[in-house]
Amino acid sequence: MKFLHRPDLFSWAAFDEPRNVDFNGHLWMAPSGGIAVDPMPLTEHDAAHIDALGGVRWILLTNADHVRAAAWMAERWGARIAAPAAERDLPDLQGLDVAHWMTPHEVLPCGIQCLPMEGSKTPGELAFLLPDGSAVICGDLVRGQRAGSLNLLPDAKLADRGAAVRSVARLAALPGLQAVLVGDGQSVFSEGAARLSALLEAMS
Repeated sequence: MKFLHRPDLFSWAAFDEPRNVDFNGHLWMAPSGGIAVDPMPLTEHDAAHIDALGGVRWILLTNADHVRAAAWMAERWGARIAAPAAERDLPDLQGLDVAHWMTPHEVLPCGIQCLPMEGSKTPGELAFLLPDGSAVICGDLVRGQRAGSLNLLPDAKLADRGAAVRSVARLAALPGLQAVLVGDGQSVFSEGAARLSALLEAMS
């Protein structure tokens, strides 16, 4: 796995040729244990790295399109899965053993806050704000097609562009936000609020 900008955060990826971006999984080593977000399939090397870190307790899904390797990871480490409550009836979540259905603005026991990402391509997408407020992990709506900047899911895939703009504005207004970790593309590790504000300007 890749070491990120702070010692408790890691990521791993698979390159998607049609979209020309990495699809990323993230791991936060919380004081209570490992929290994986939108996990991509793991190599044995990466799985061994997670073993060395102490394993995974919870797997959080930002949306139903990011189930990815959640079931495999849950079986490997005995982790529990959490997914957005508003998407519990979507096909990709059927048959998945979901232990907790997350709601907007909920604060999970690990301290992560669930932020609504309205207007995206699925009805209940969430982003996850880490407890200190300096980093947010996003799913589909906000992505990083080019290094050093952020962009939005293409208009053709948005359910509601106006709602999507408001969702980005709420992220940009978060005090102390530095890192925006994305499920698709390249994350930014500093000046996250400013990069989101630049995205808003580009969308206007």
